[in-house]
Amino acid sequence: MQKERLNAFSDGVLAIIITIMVLELKVPHGADWAALTGLLPVFLSYVLSFVYVGIYWNNHHHLLHASHGINGAIMWANMHLLFWLSLIPFATGWMGENHFAELPVAVYGVSLLMPALAYYILQLCIVRANGADKTLANALGRDIKGKLSPLFYIAGIGLAFVDPRISSALYIAVALMWLVPDRRIEKTVGHS
Repeated sequence: MQKERLNAFSDGVLAIIITIMVLELKVPHGADWAALTGLLPVFLSYVLSFVYVGIYWNNHHHLLHASHGINGAIMWANMHLLFWLSLIPFATGWMGENHFAELPVAVYGVSLLMPALAYYILQLCIVRANGADKTLANALGRDIKGKLSPLFYIAGIGLAFVDPRISSALYIAVALMWLVPDRRIEKTVGHS
């Protein structure tokens, strides 16, 4: 399989995930500000999840671009990542509909942790498939953000039962950390 085909399939799945999430935003039955404020938790959870899916889409694009080829392990690792990403709309909707309650916020944290682990596995498979070419492995380097993110998610999952606002702040912090573009792959692959 060519990496372009895998990239196009993944783009389609991610577009569907975003579409499913936006469908959770129901039109209010009132024509005043109070009707809109009732939707605020659902809207905020949507915005956060949209940012996360966008981050994955961007980094996935760069990762596949840096790969020289695709094998069966990469295909399955990619499907594994897409599976976990496909559960984000459920966790997003549940958290928003329940106004960031403890259990939904913890489940949302799991829905962020699992794609992070799956993305790490995808990275390993792609690096392994590139064999002797260490350009991508060098570009990924120590991957501080990739190692810190799961720790923040795990802390957020546990802290959701103490105070869901702390968990939400941790999830937002990780998103903000990744909003700053990670140019390691771009720089290294562009120079090689």
